[in-house]
Amino acid sequence: MKKESIDIKKFRSAIHNKRIEWRKHILQRMAERNIKQSAVIKVLLNGECIEEYPDDSPYPSVLFFGLSEKTPIHVVASFDKVNSIVYIITAYKPSFKVFDVDYRKRRKS
Repeated sequence: MKKESIDIKKFRSAIHNKRIEWRKHILQRMAERNIKQSAVIKVLLNGECIEEYPDDSPYPSVLFFGLSEKTPIHVVASFDKVNSIVYIITAYKPSFKVFDVDYRKRRKS
């Protein structure tokens, strides 16, 4: 049974209301990758949803693309719509090995 997609308006409202869960692991990875929390928030609020994963568990998730100070960033986040909480899963600088030059579509293998 396919689950529904994330309501981006409610997702972004949760971010505006600071209902974001930052796990220690993602904060460590962001530090290693030199990605600031403010850059992640900017991408989630203003970036483009380029992939959806409605069947992810326990909550559906999305992949966003955006620029932070001209640097391309991808952020994966999930959304608990019942409690209106955004969970940051990962953030990284996309690679041309995986994504096309616009960073929005995966290369064909």
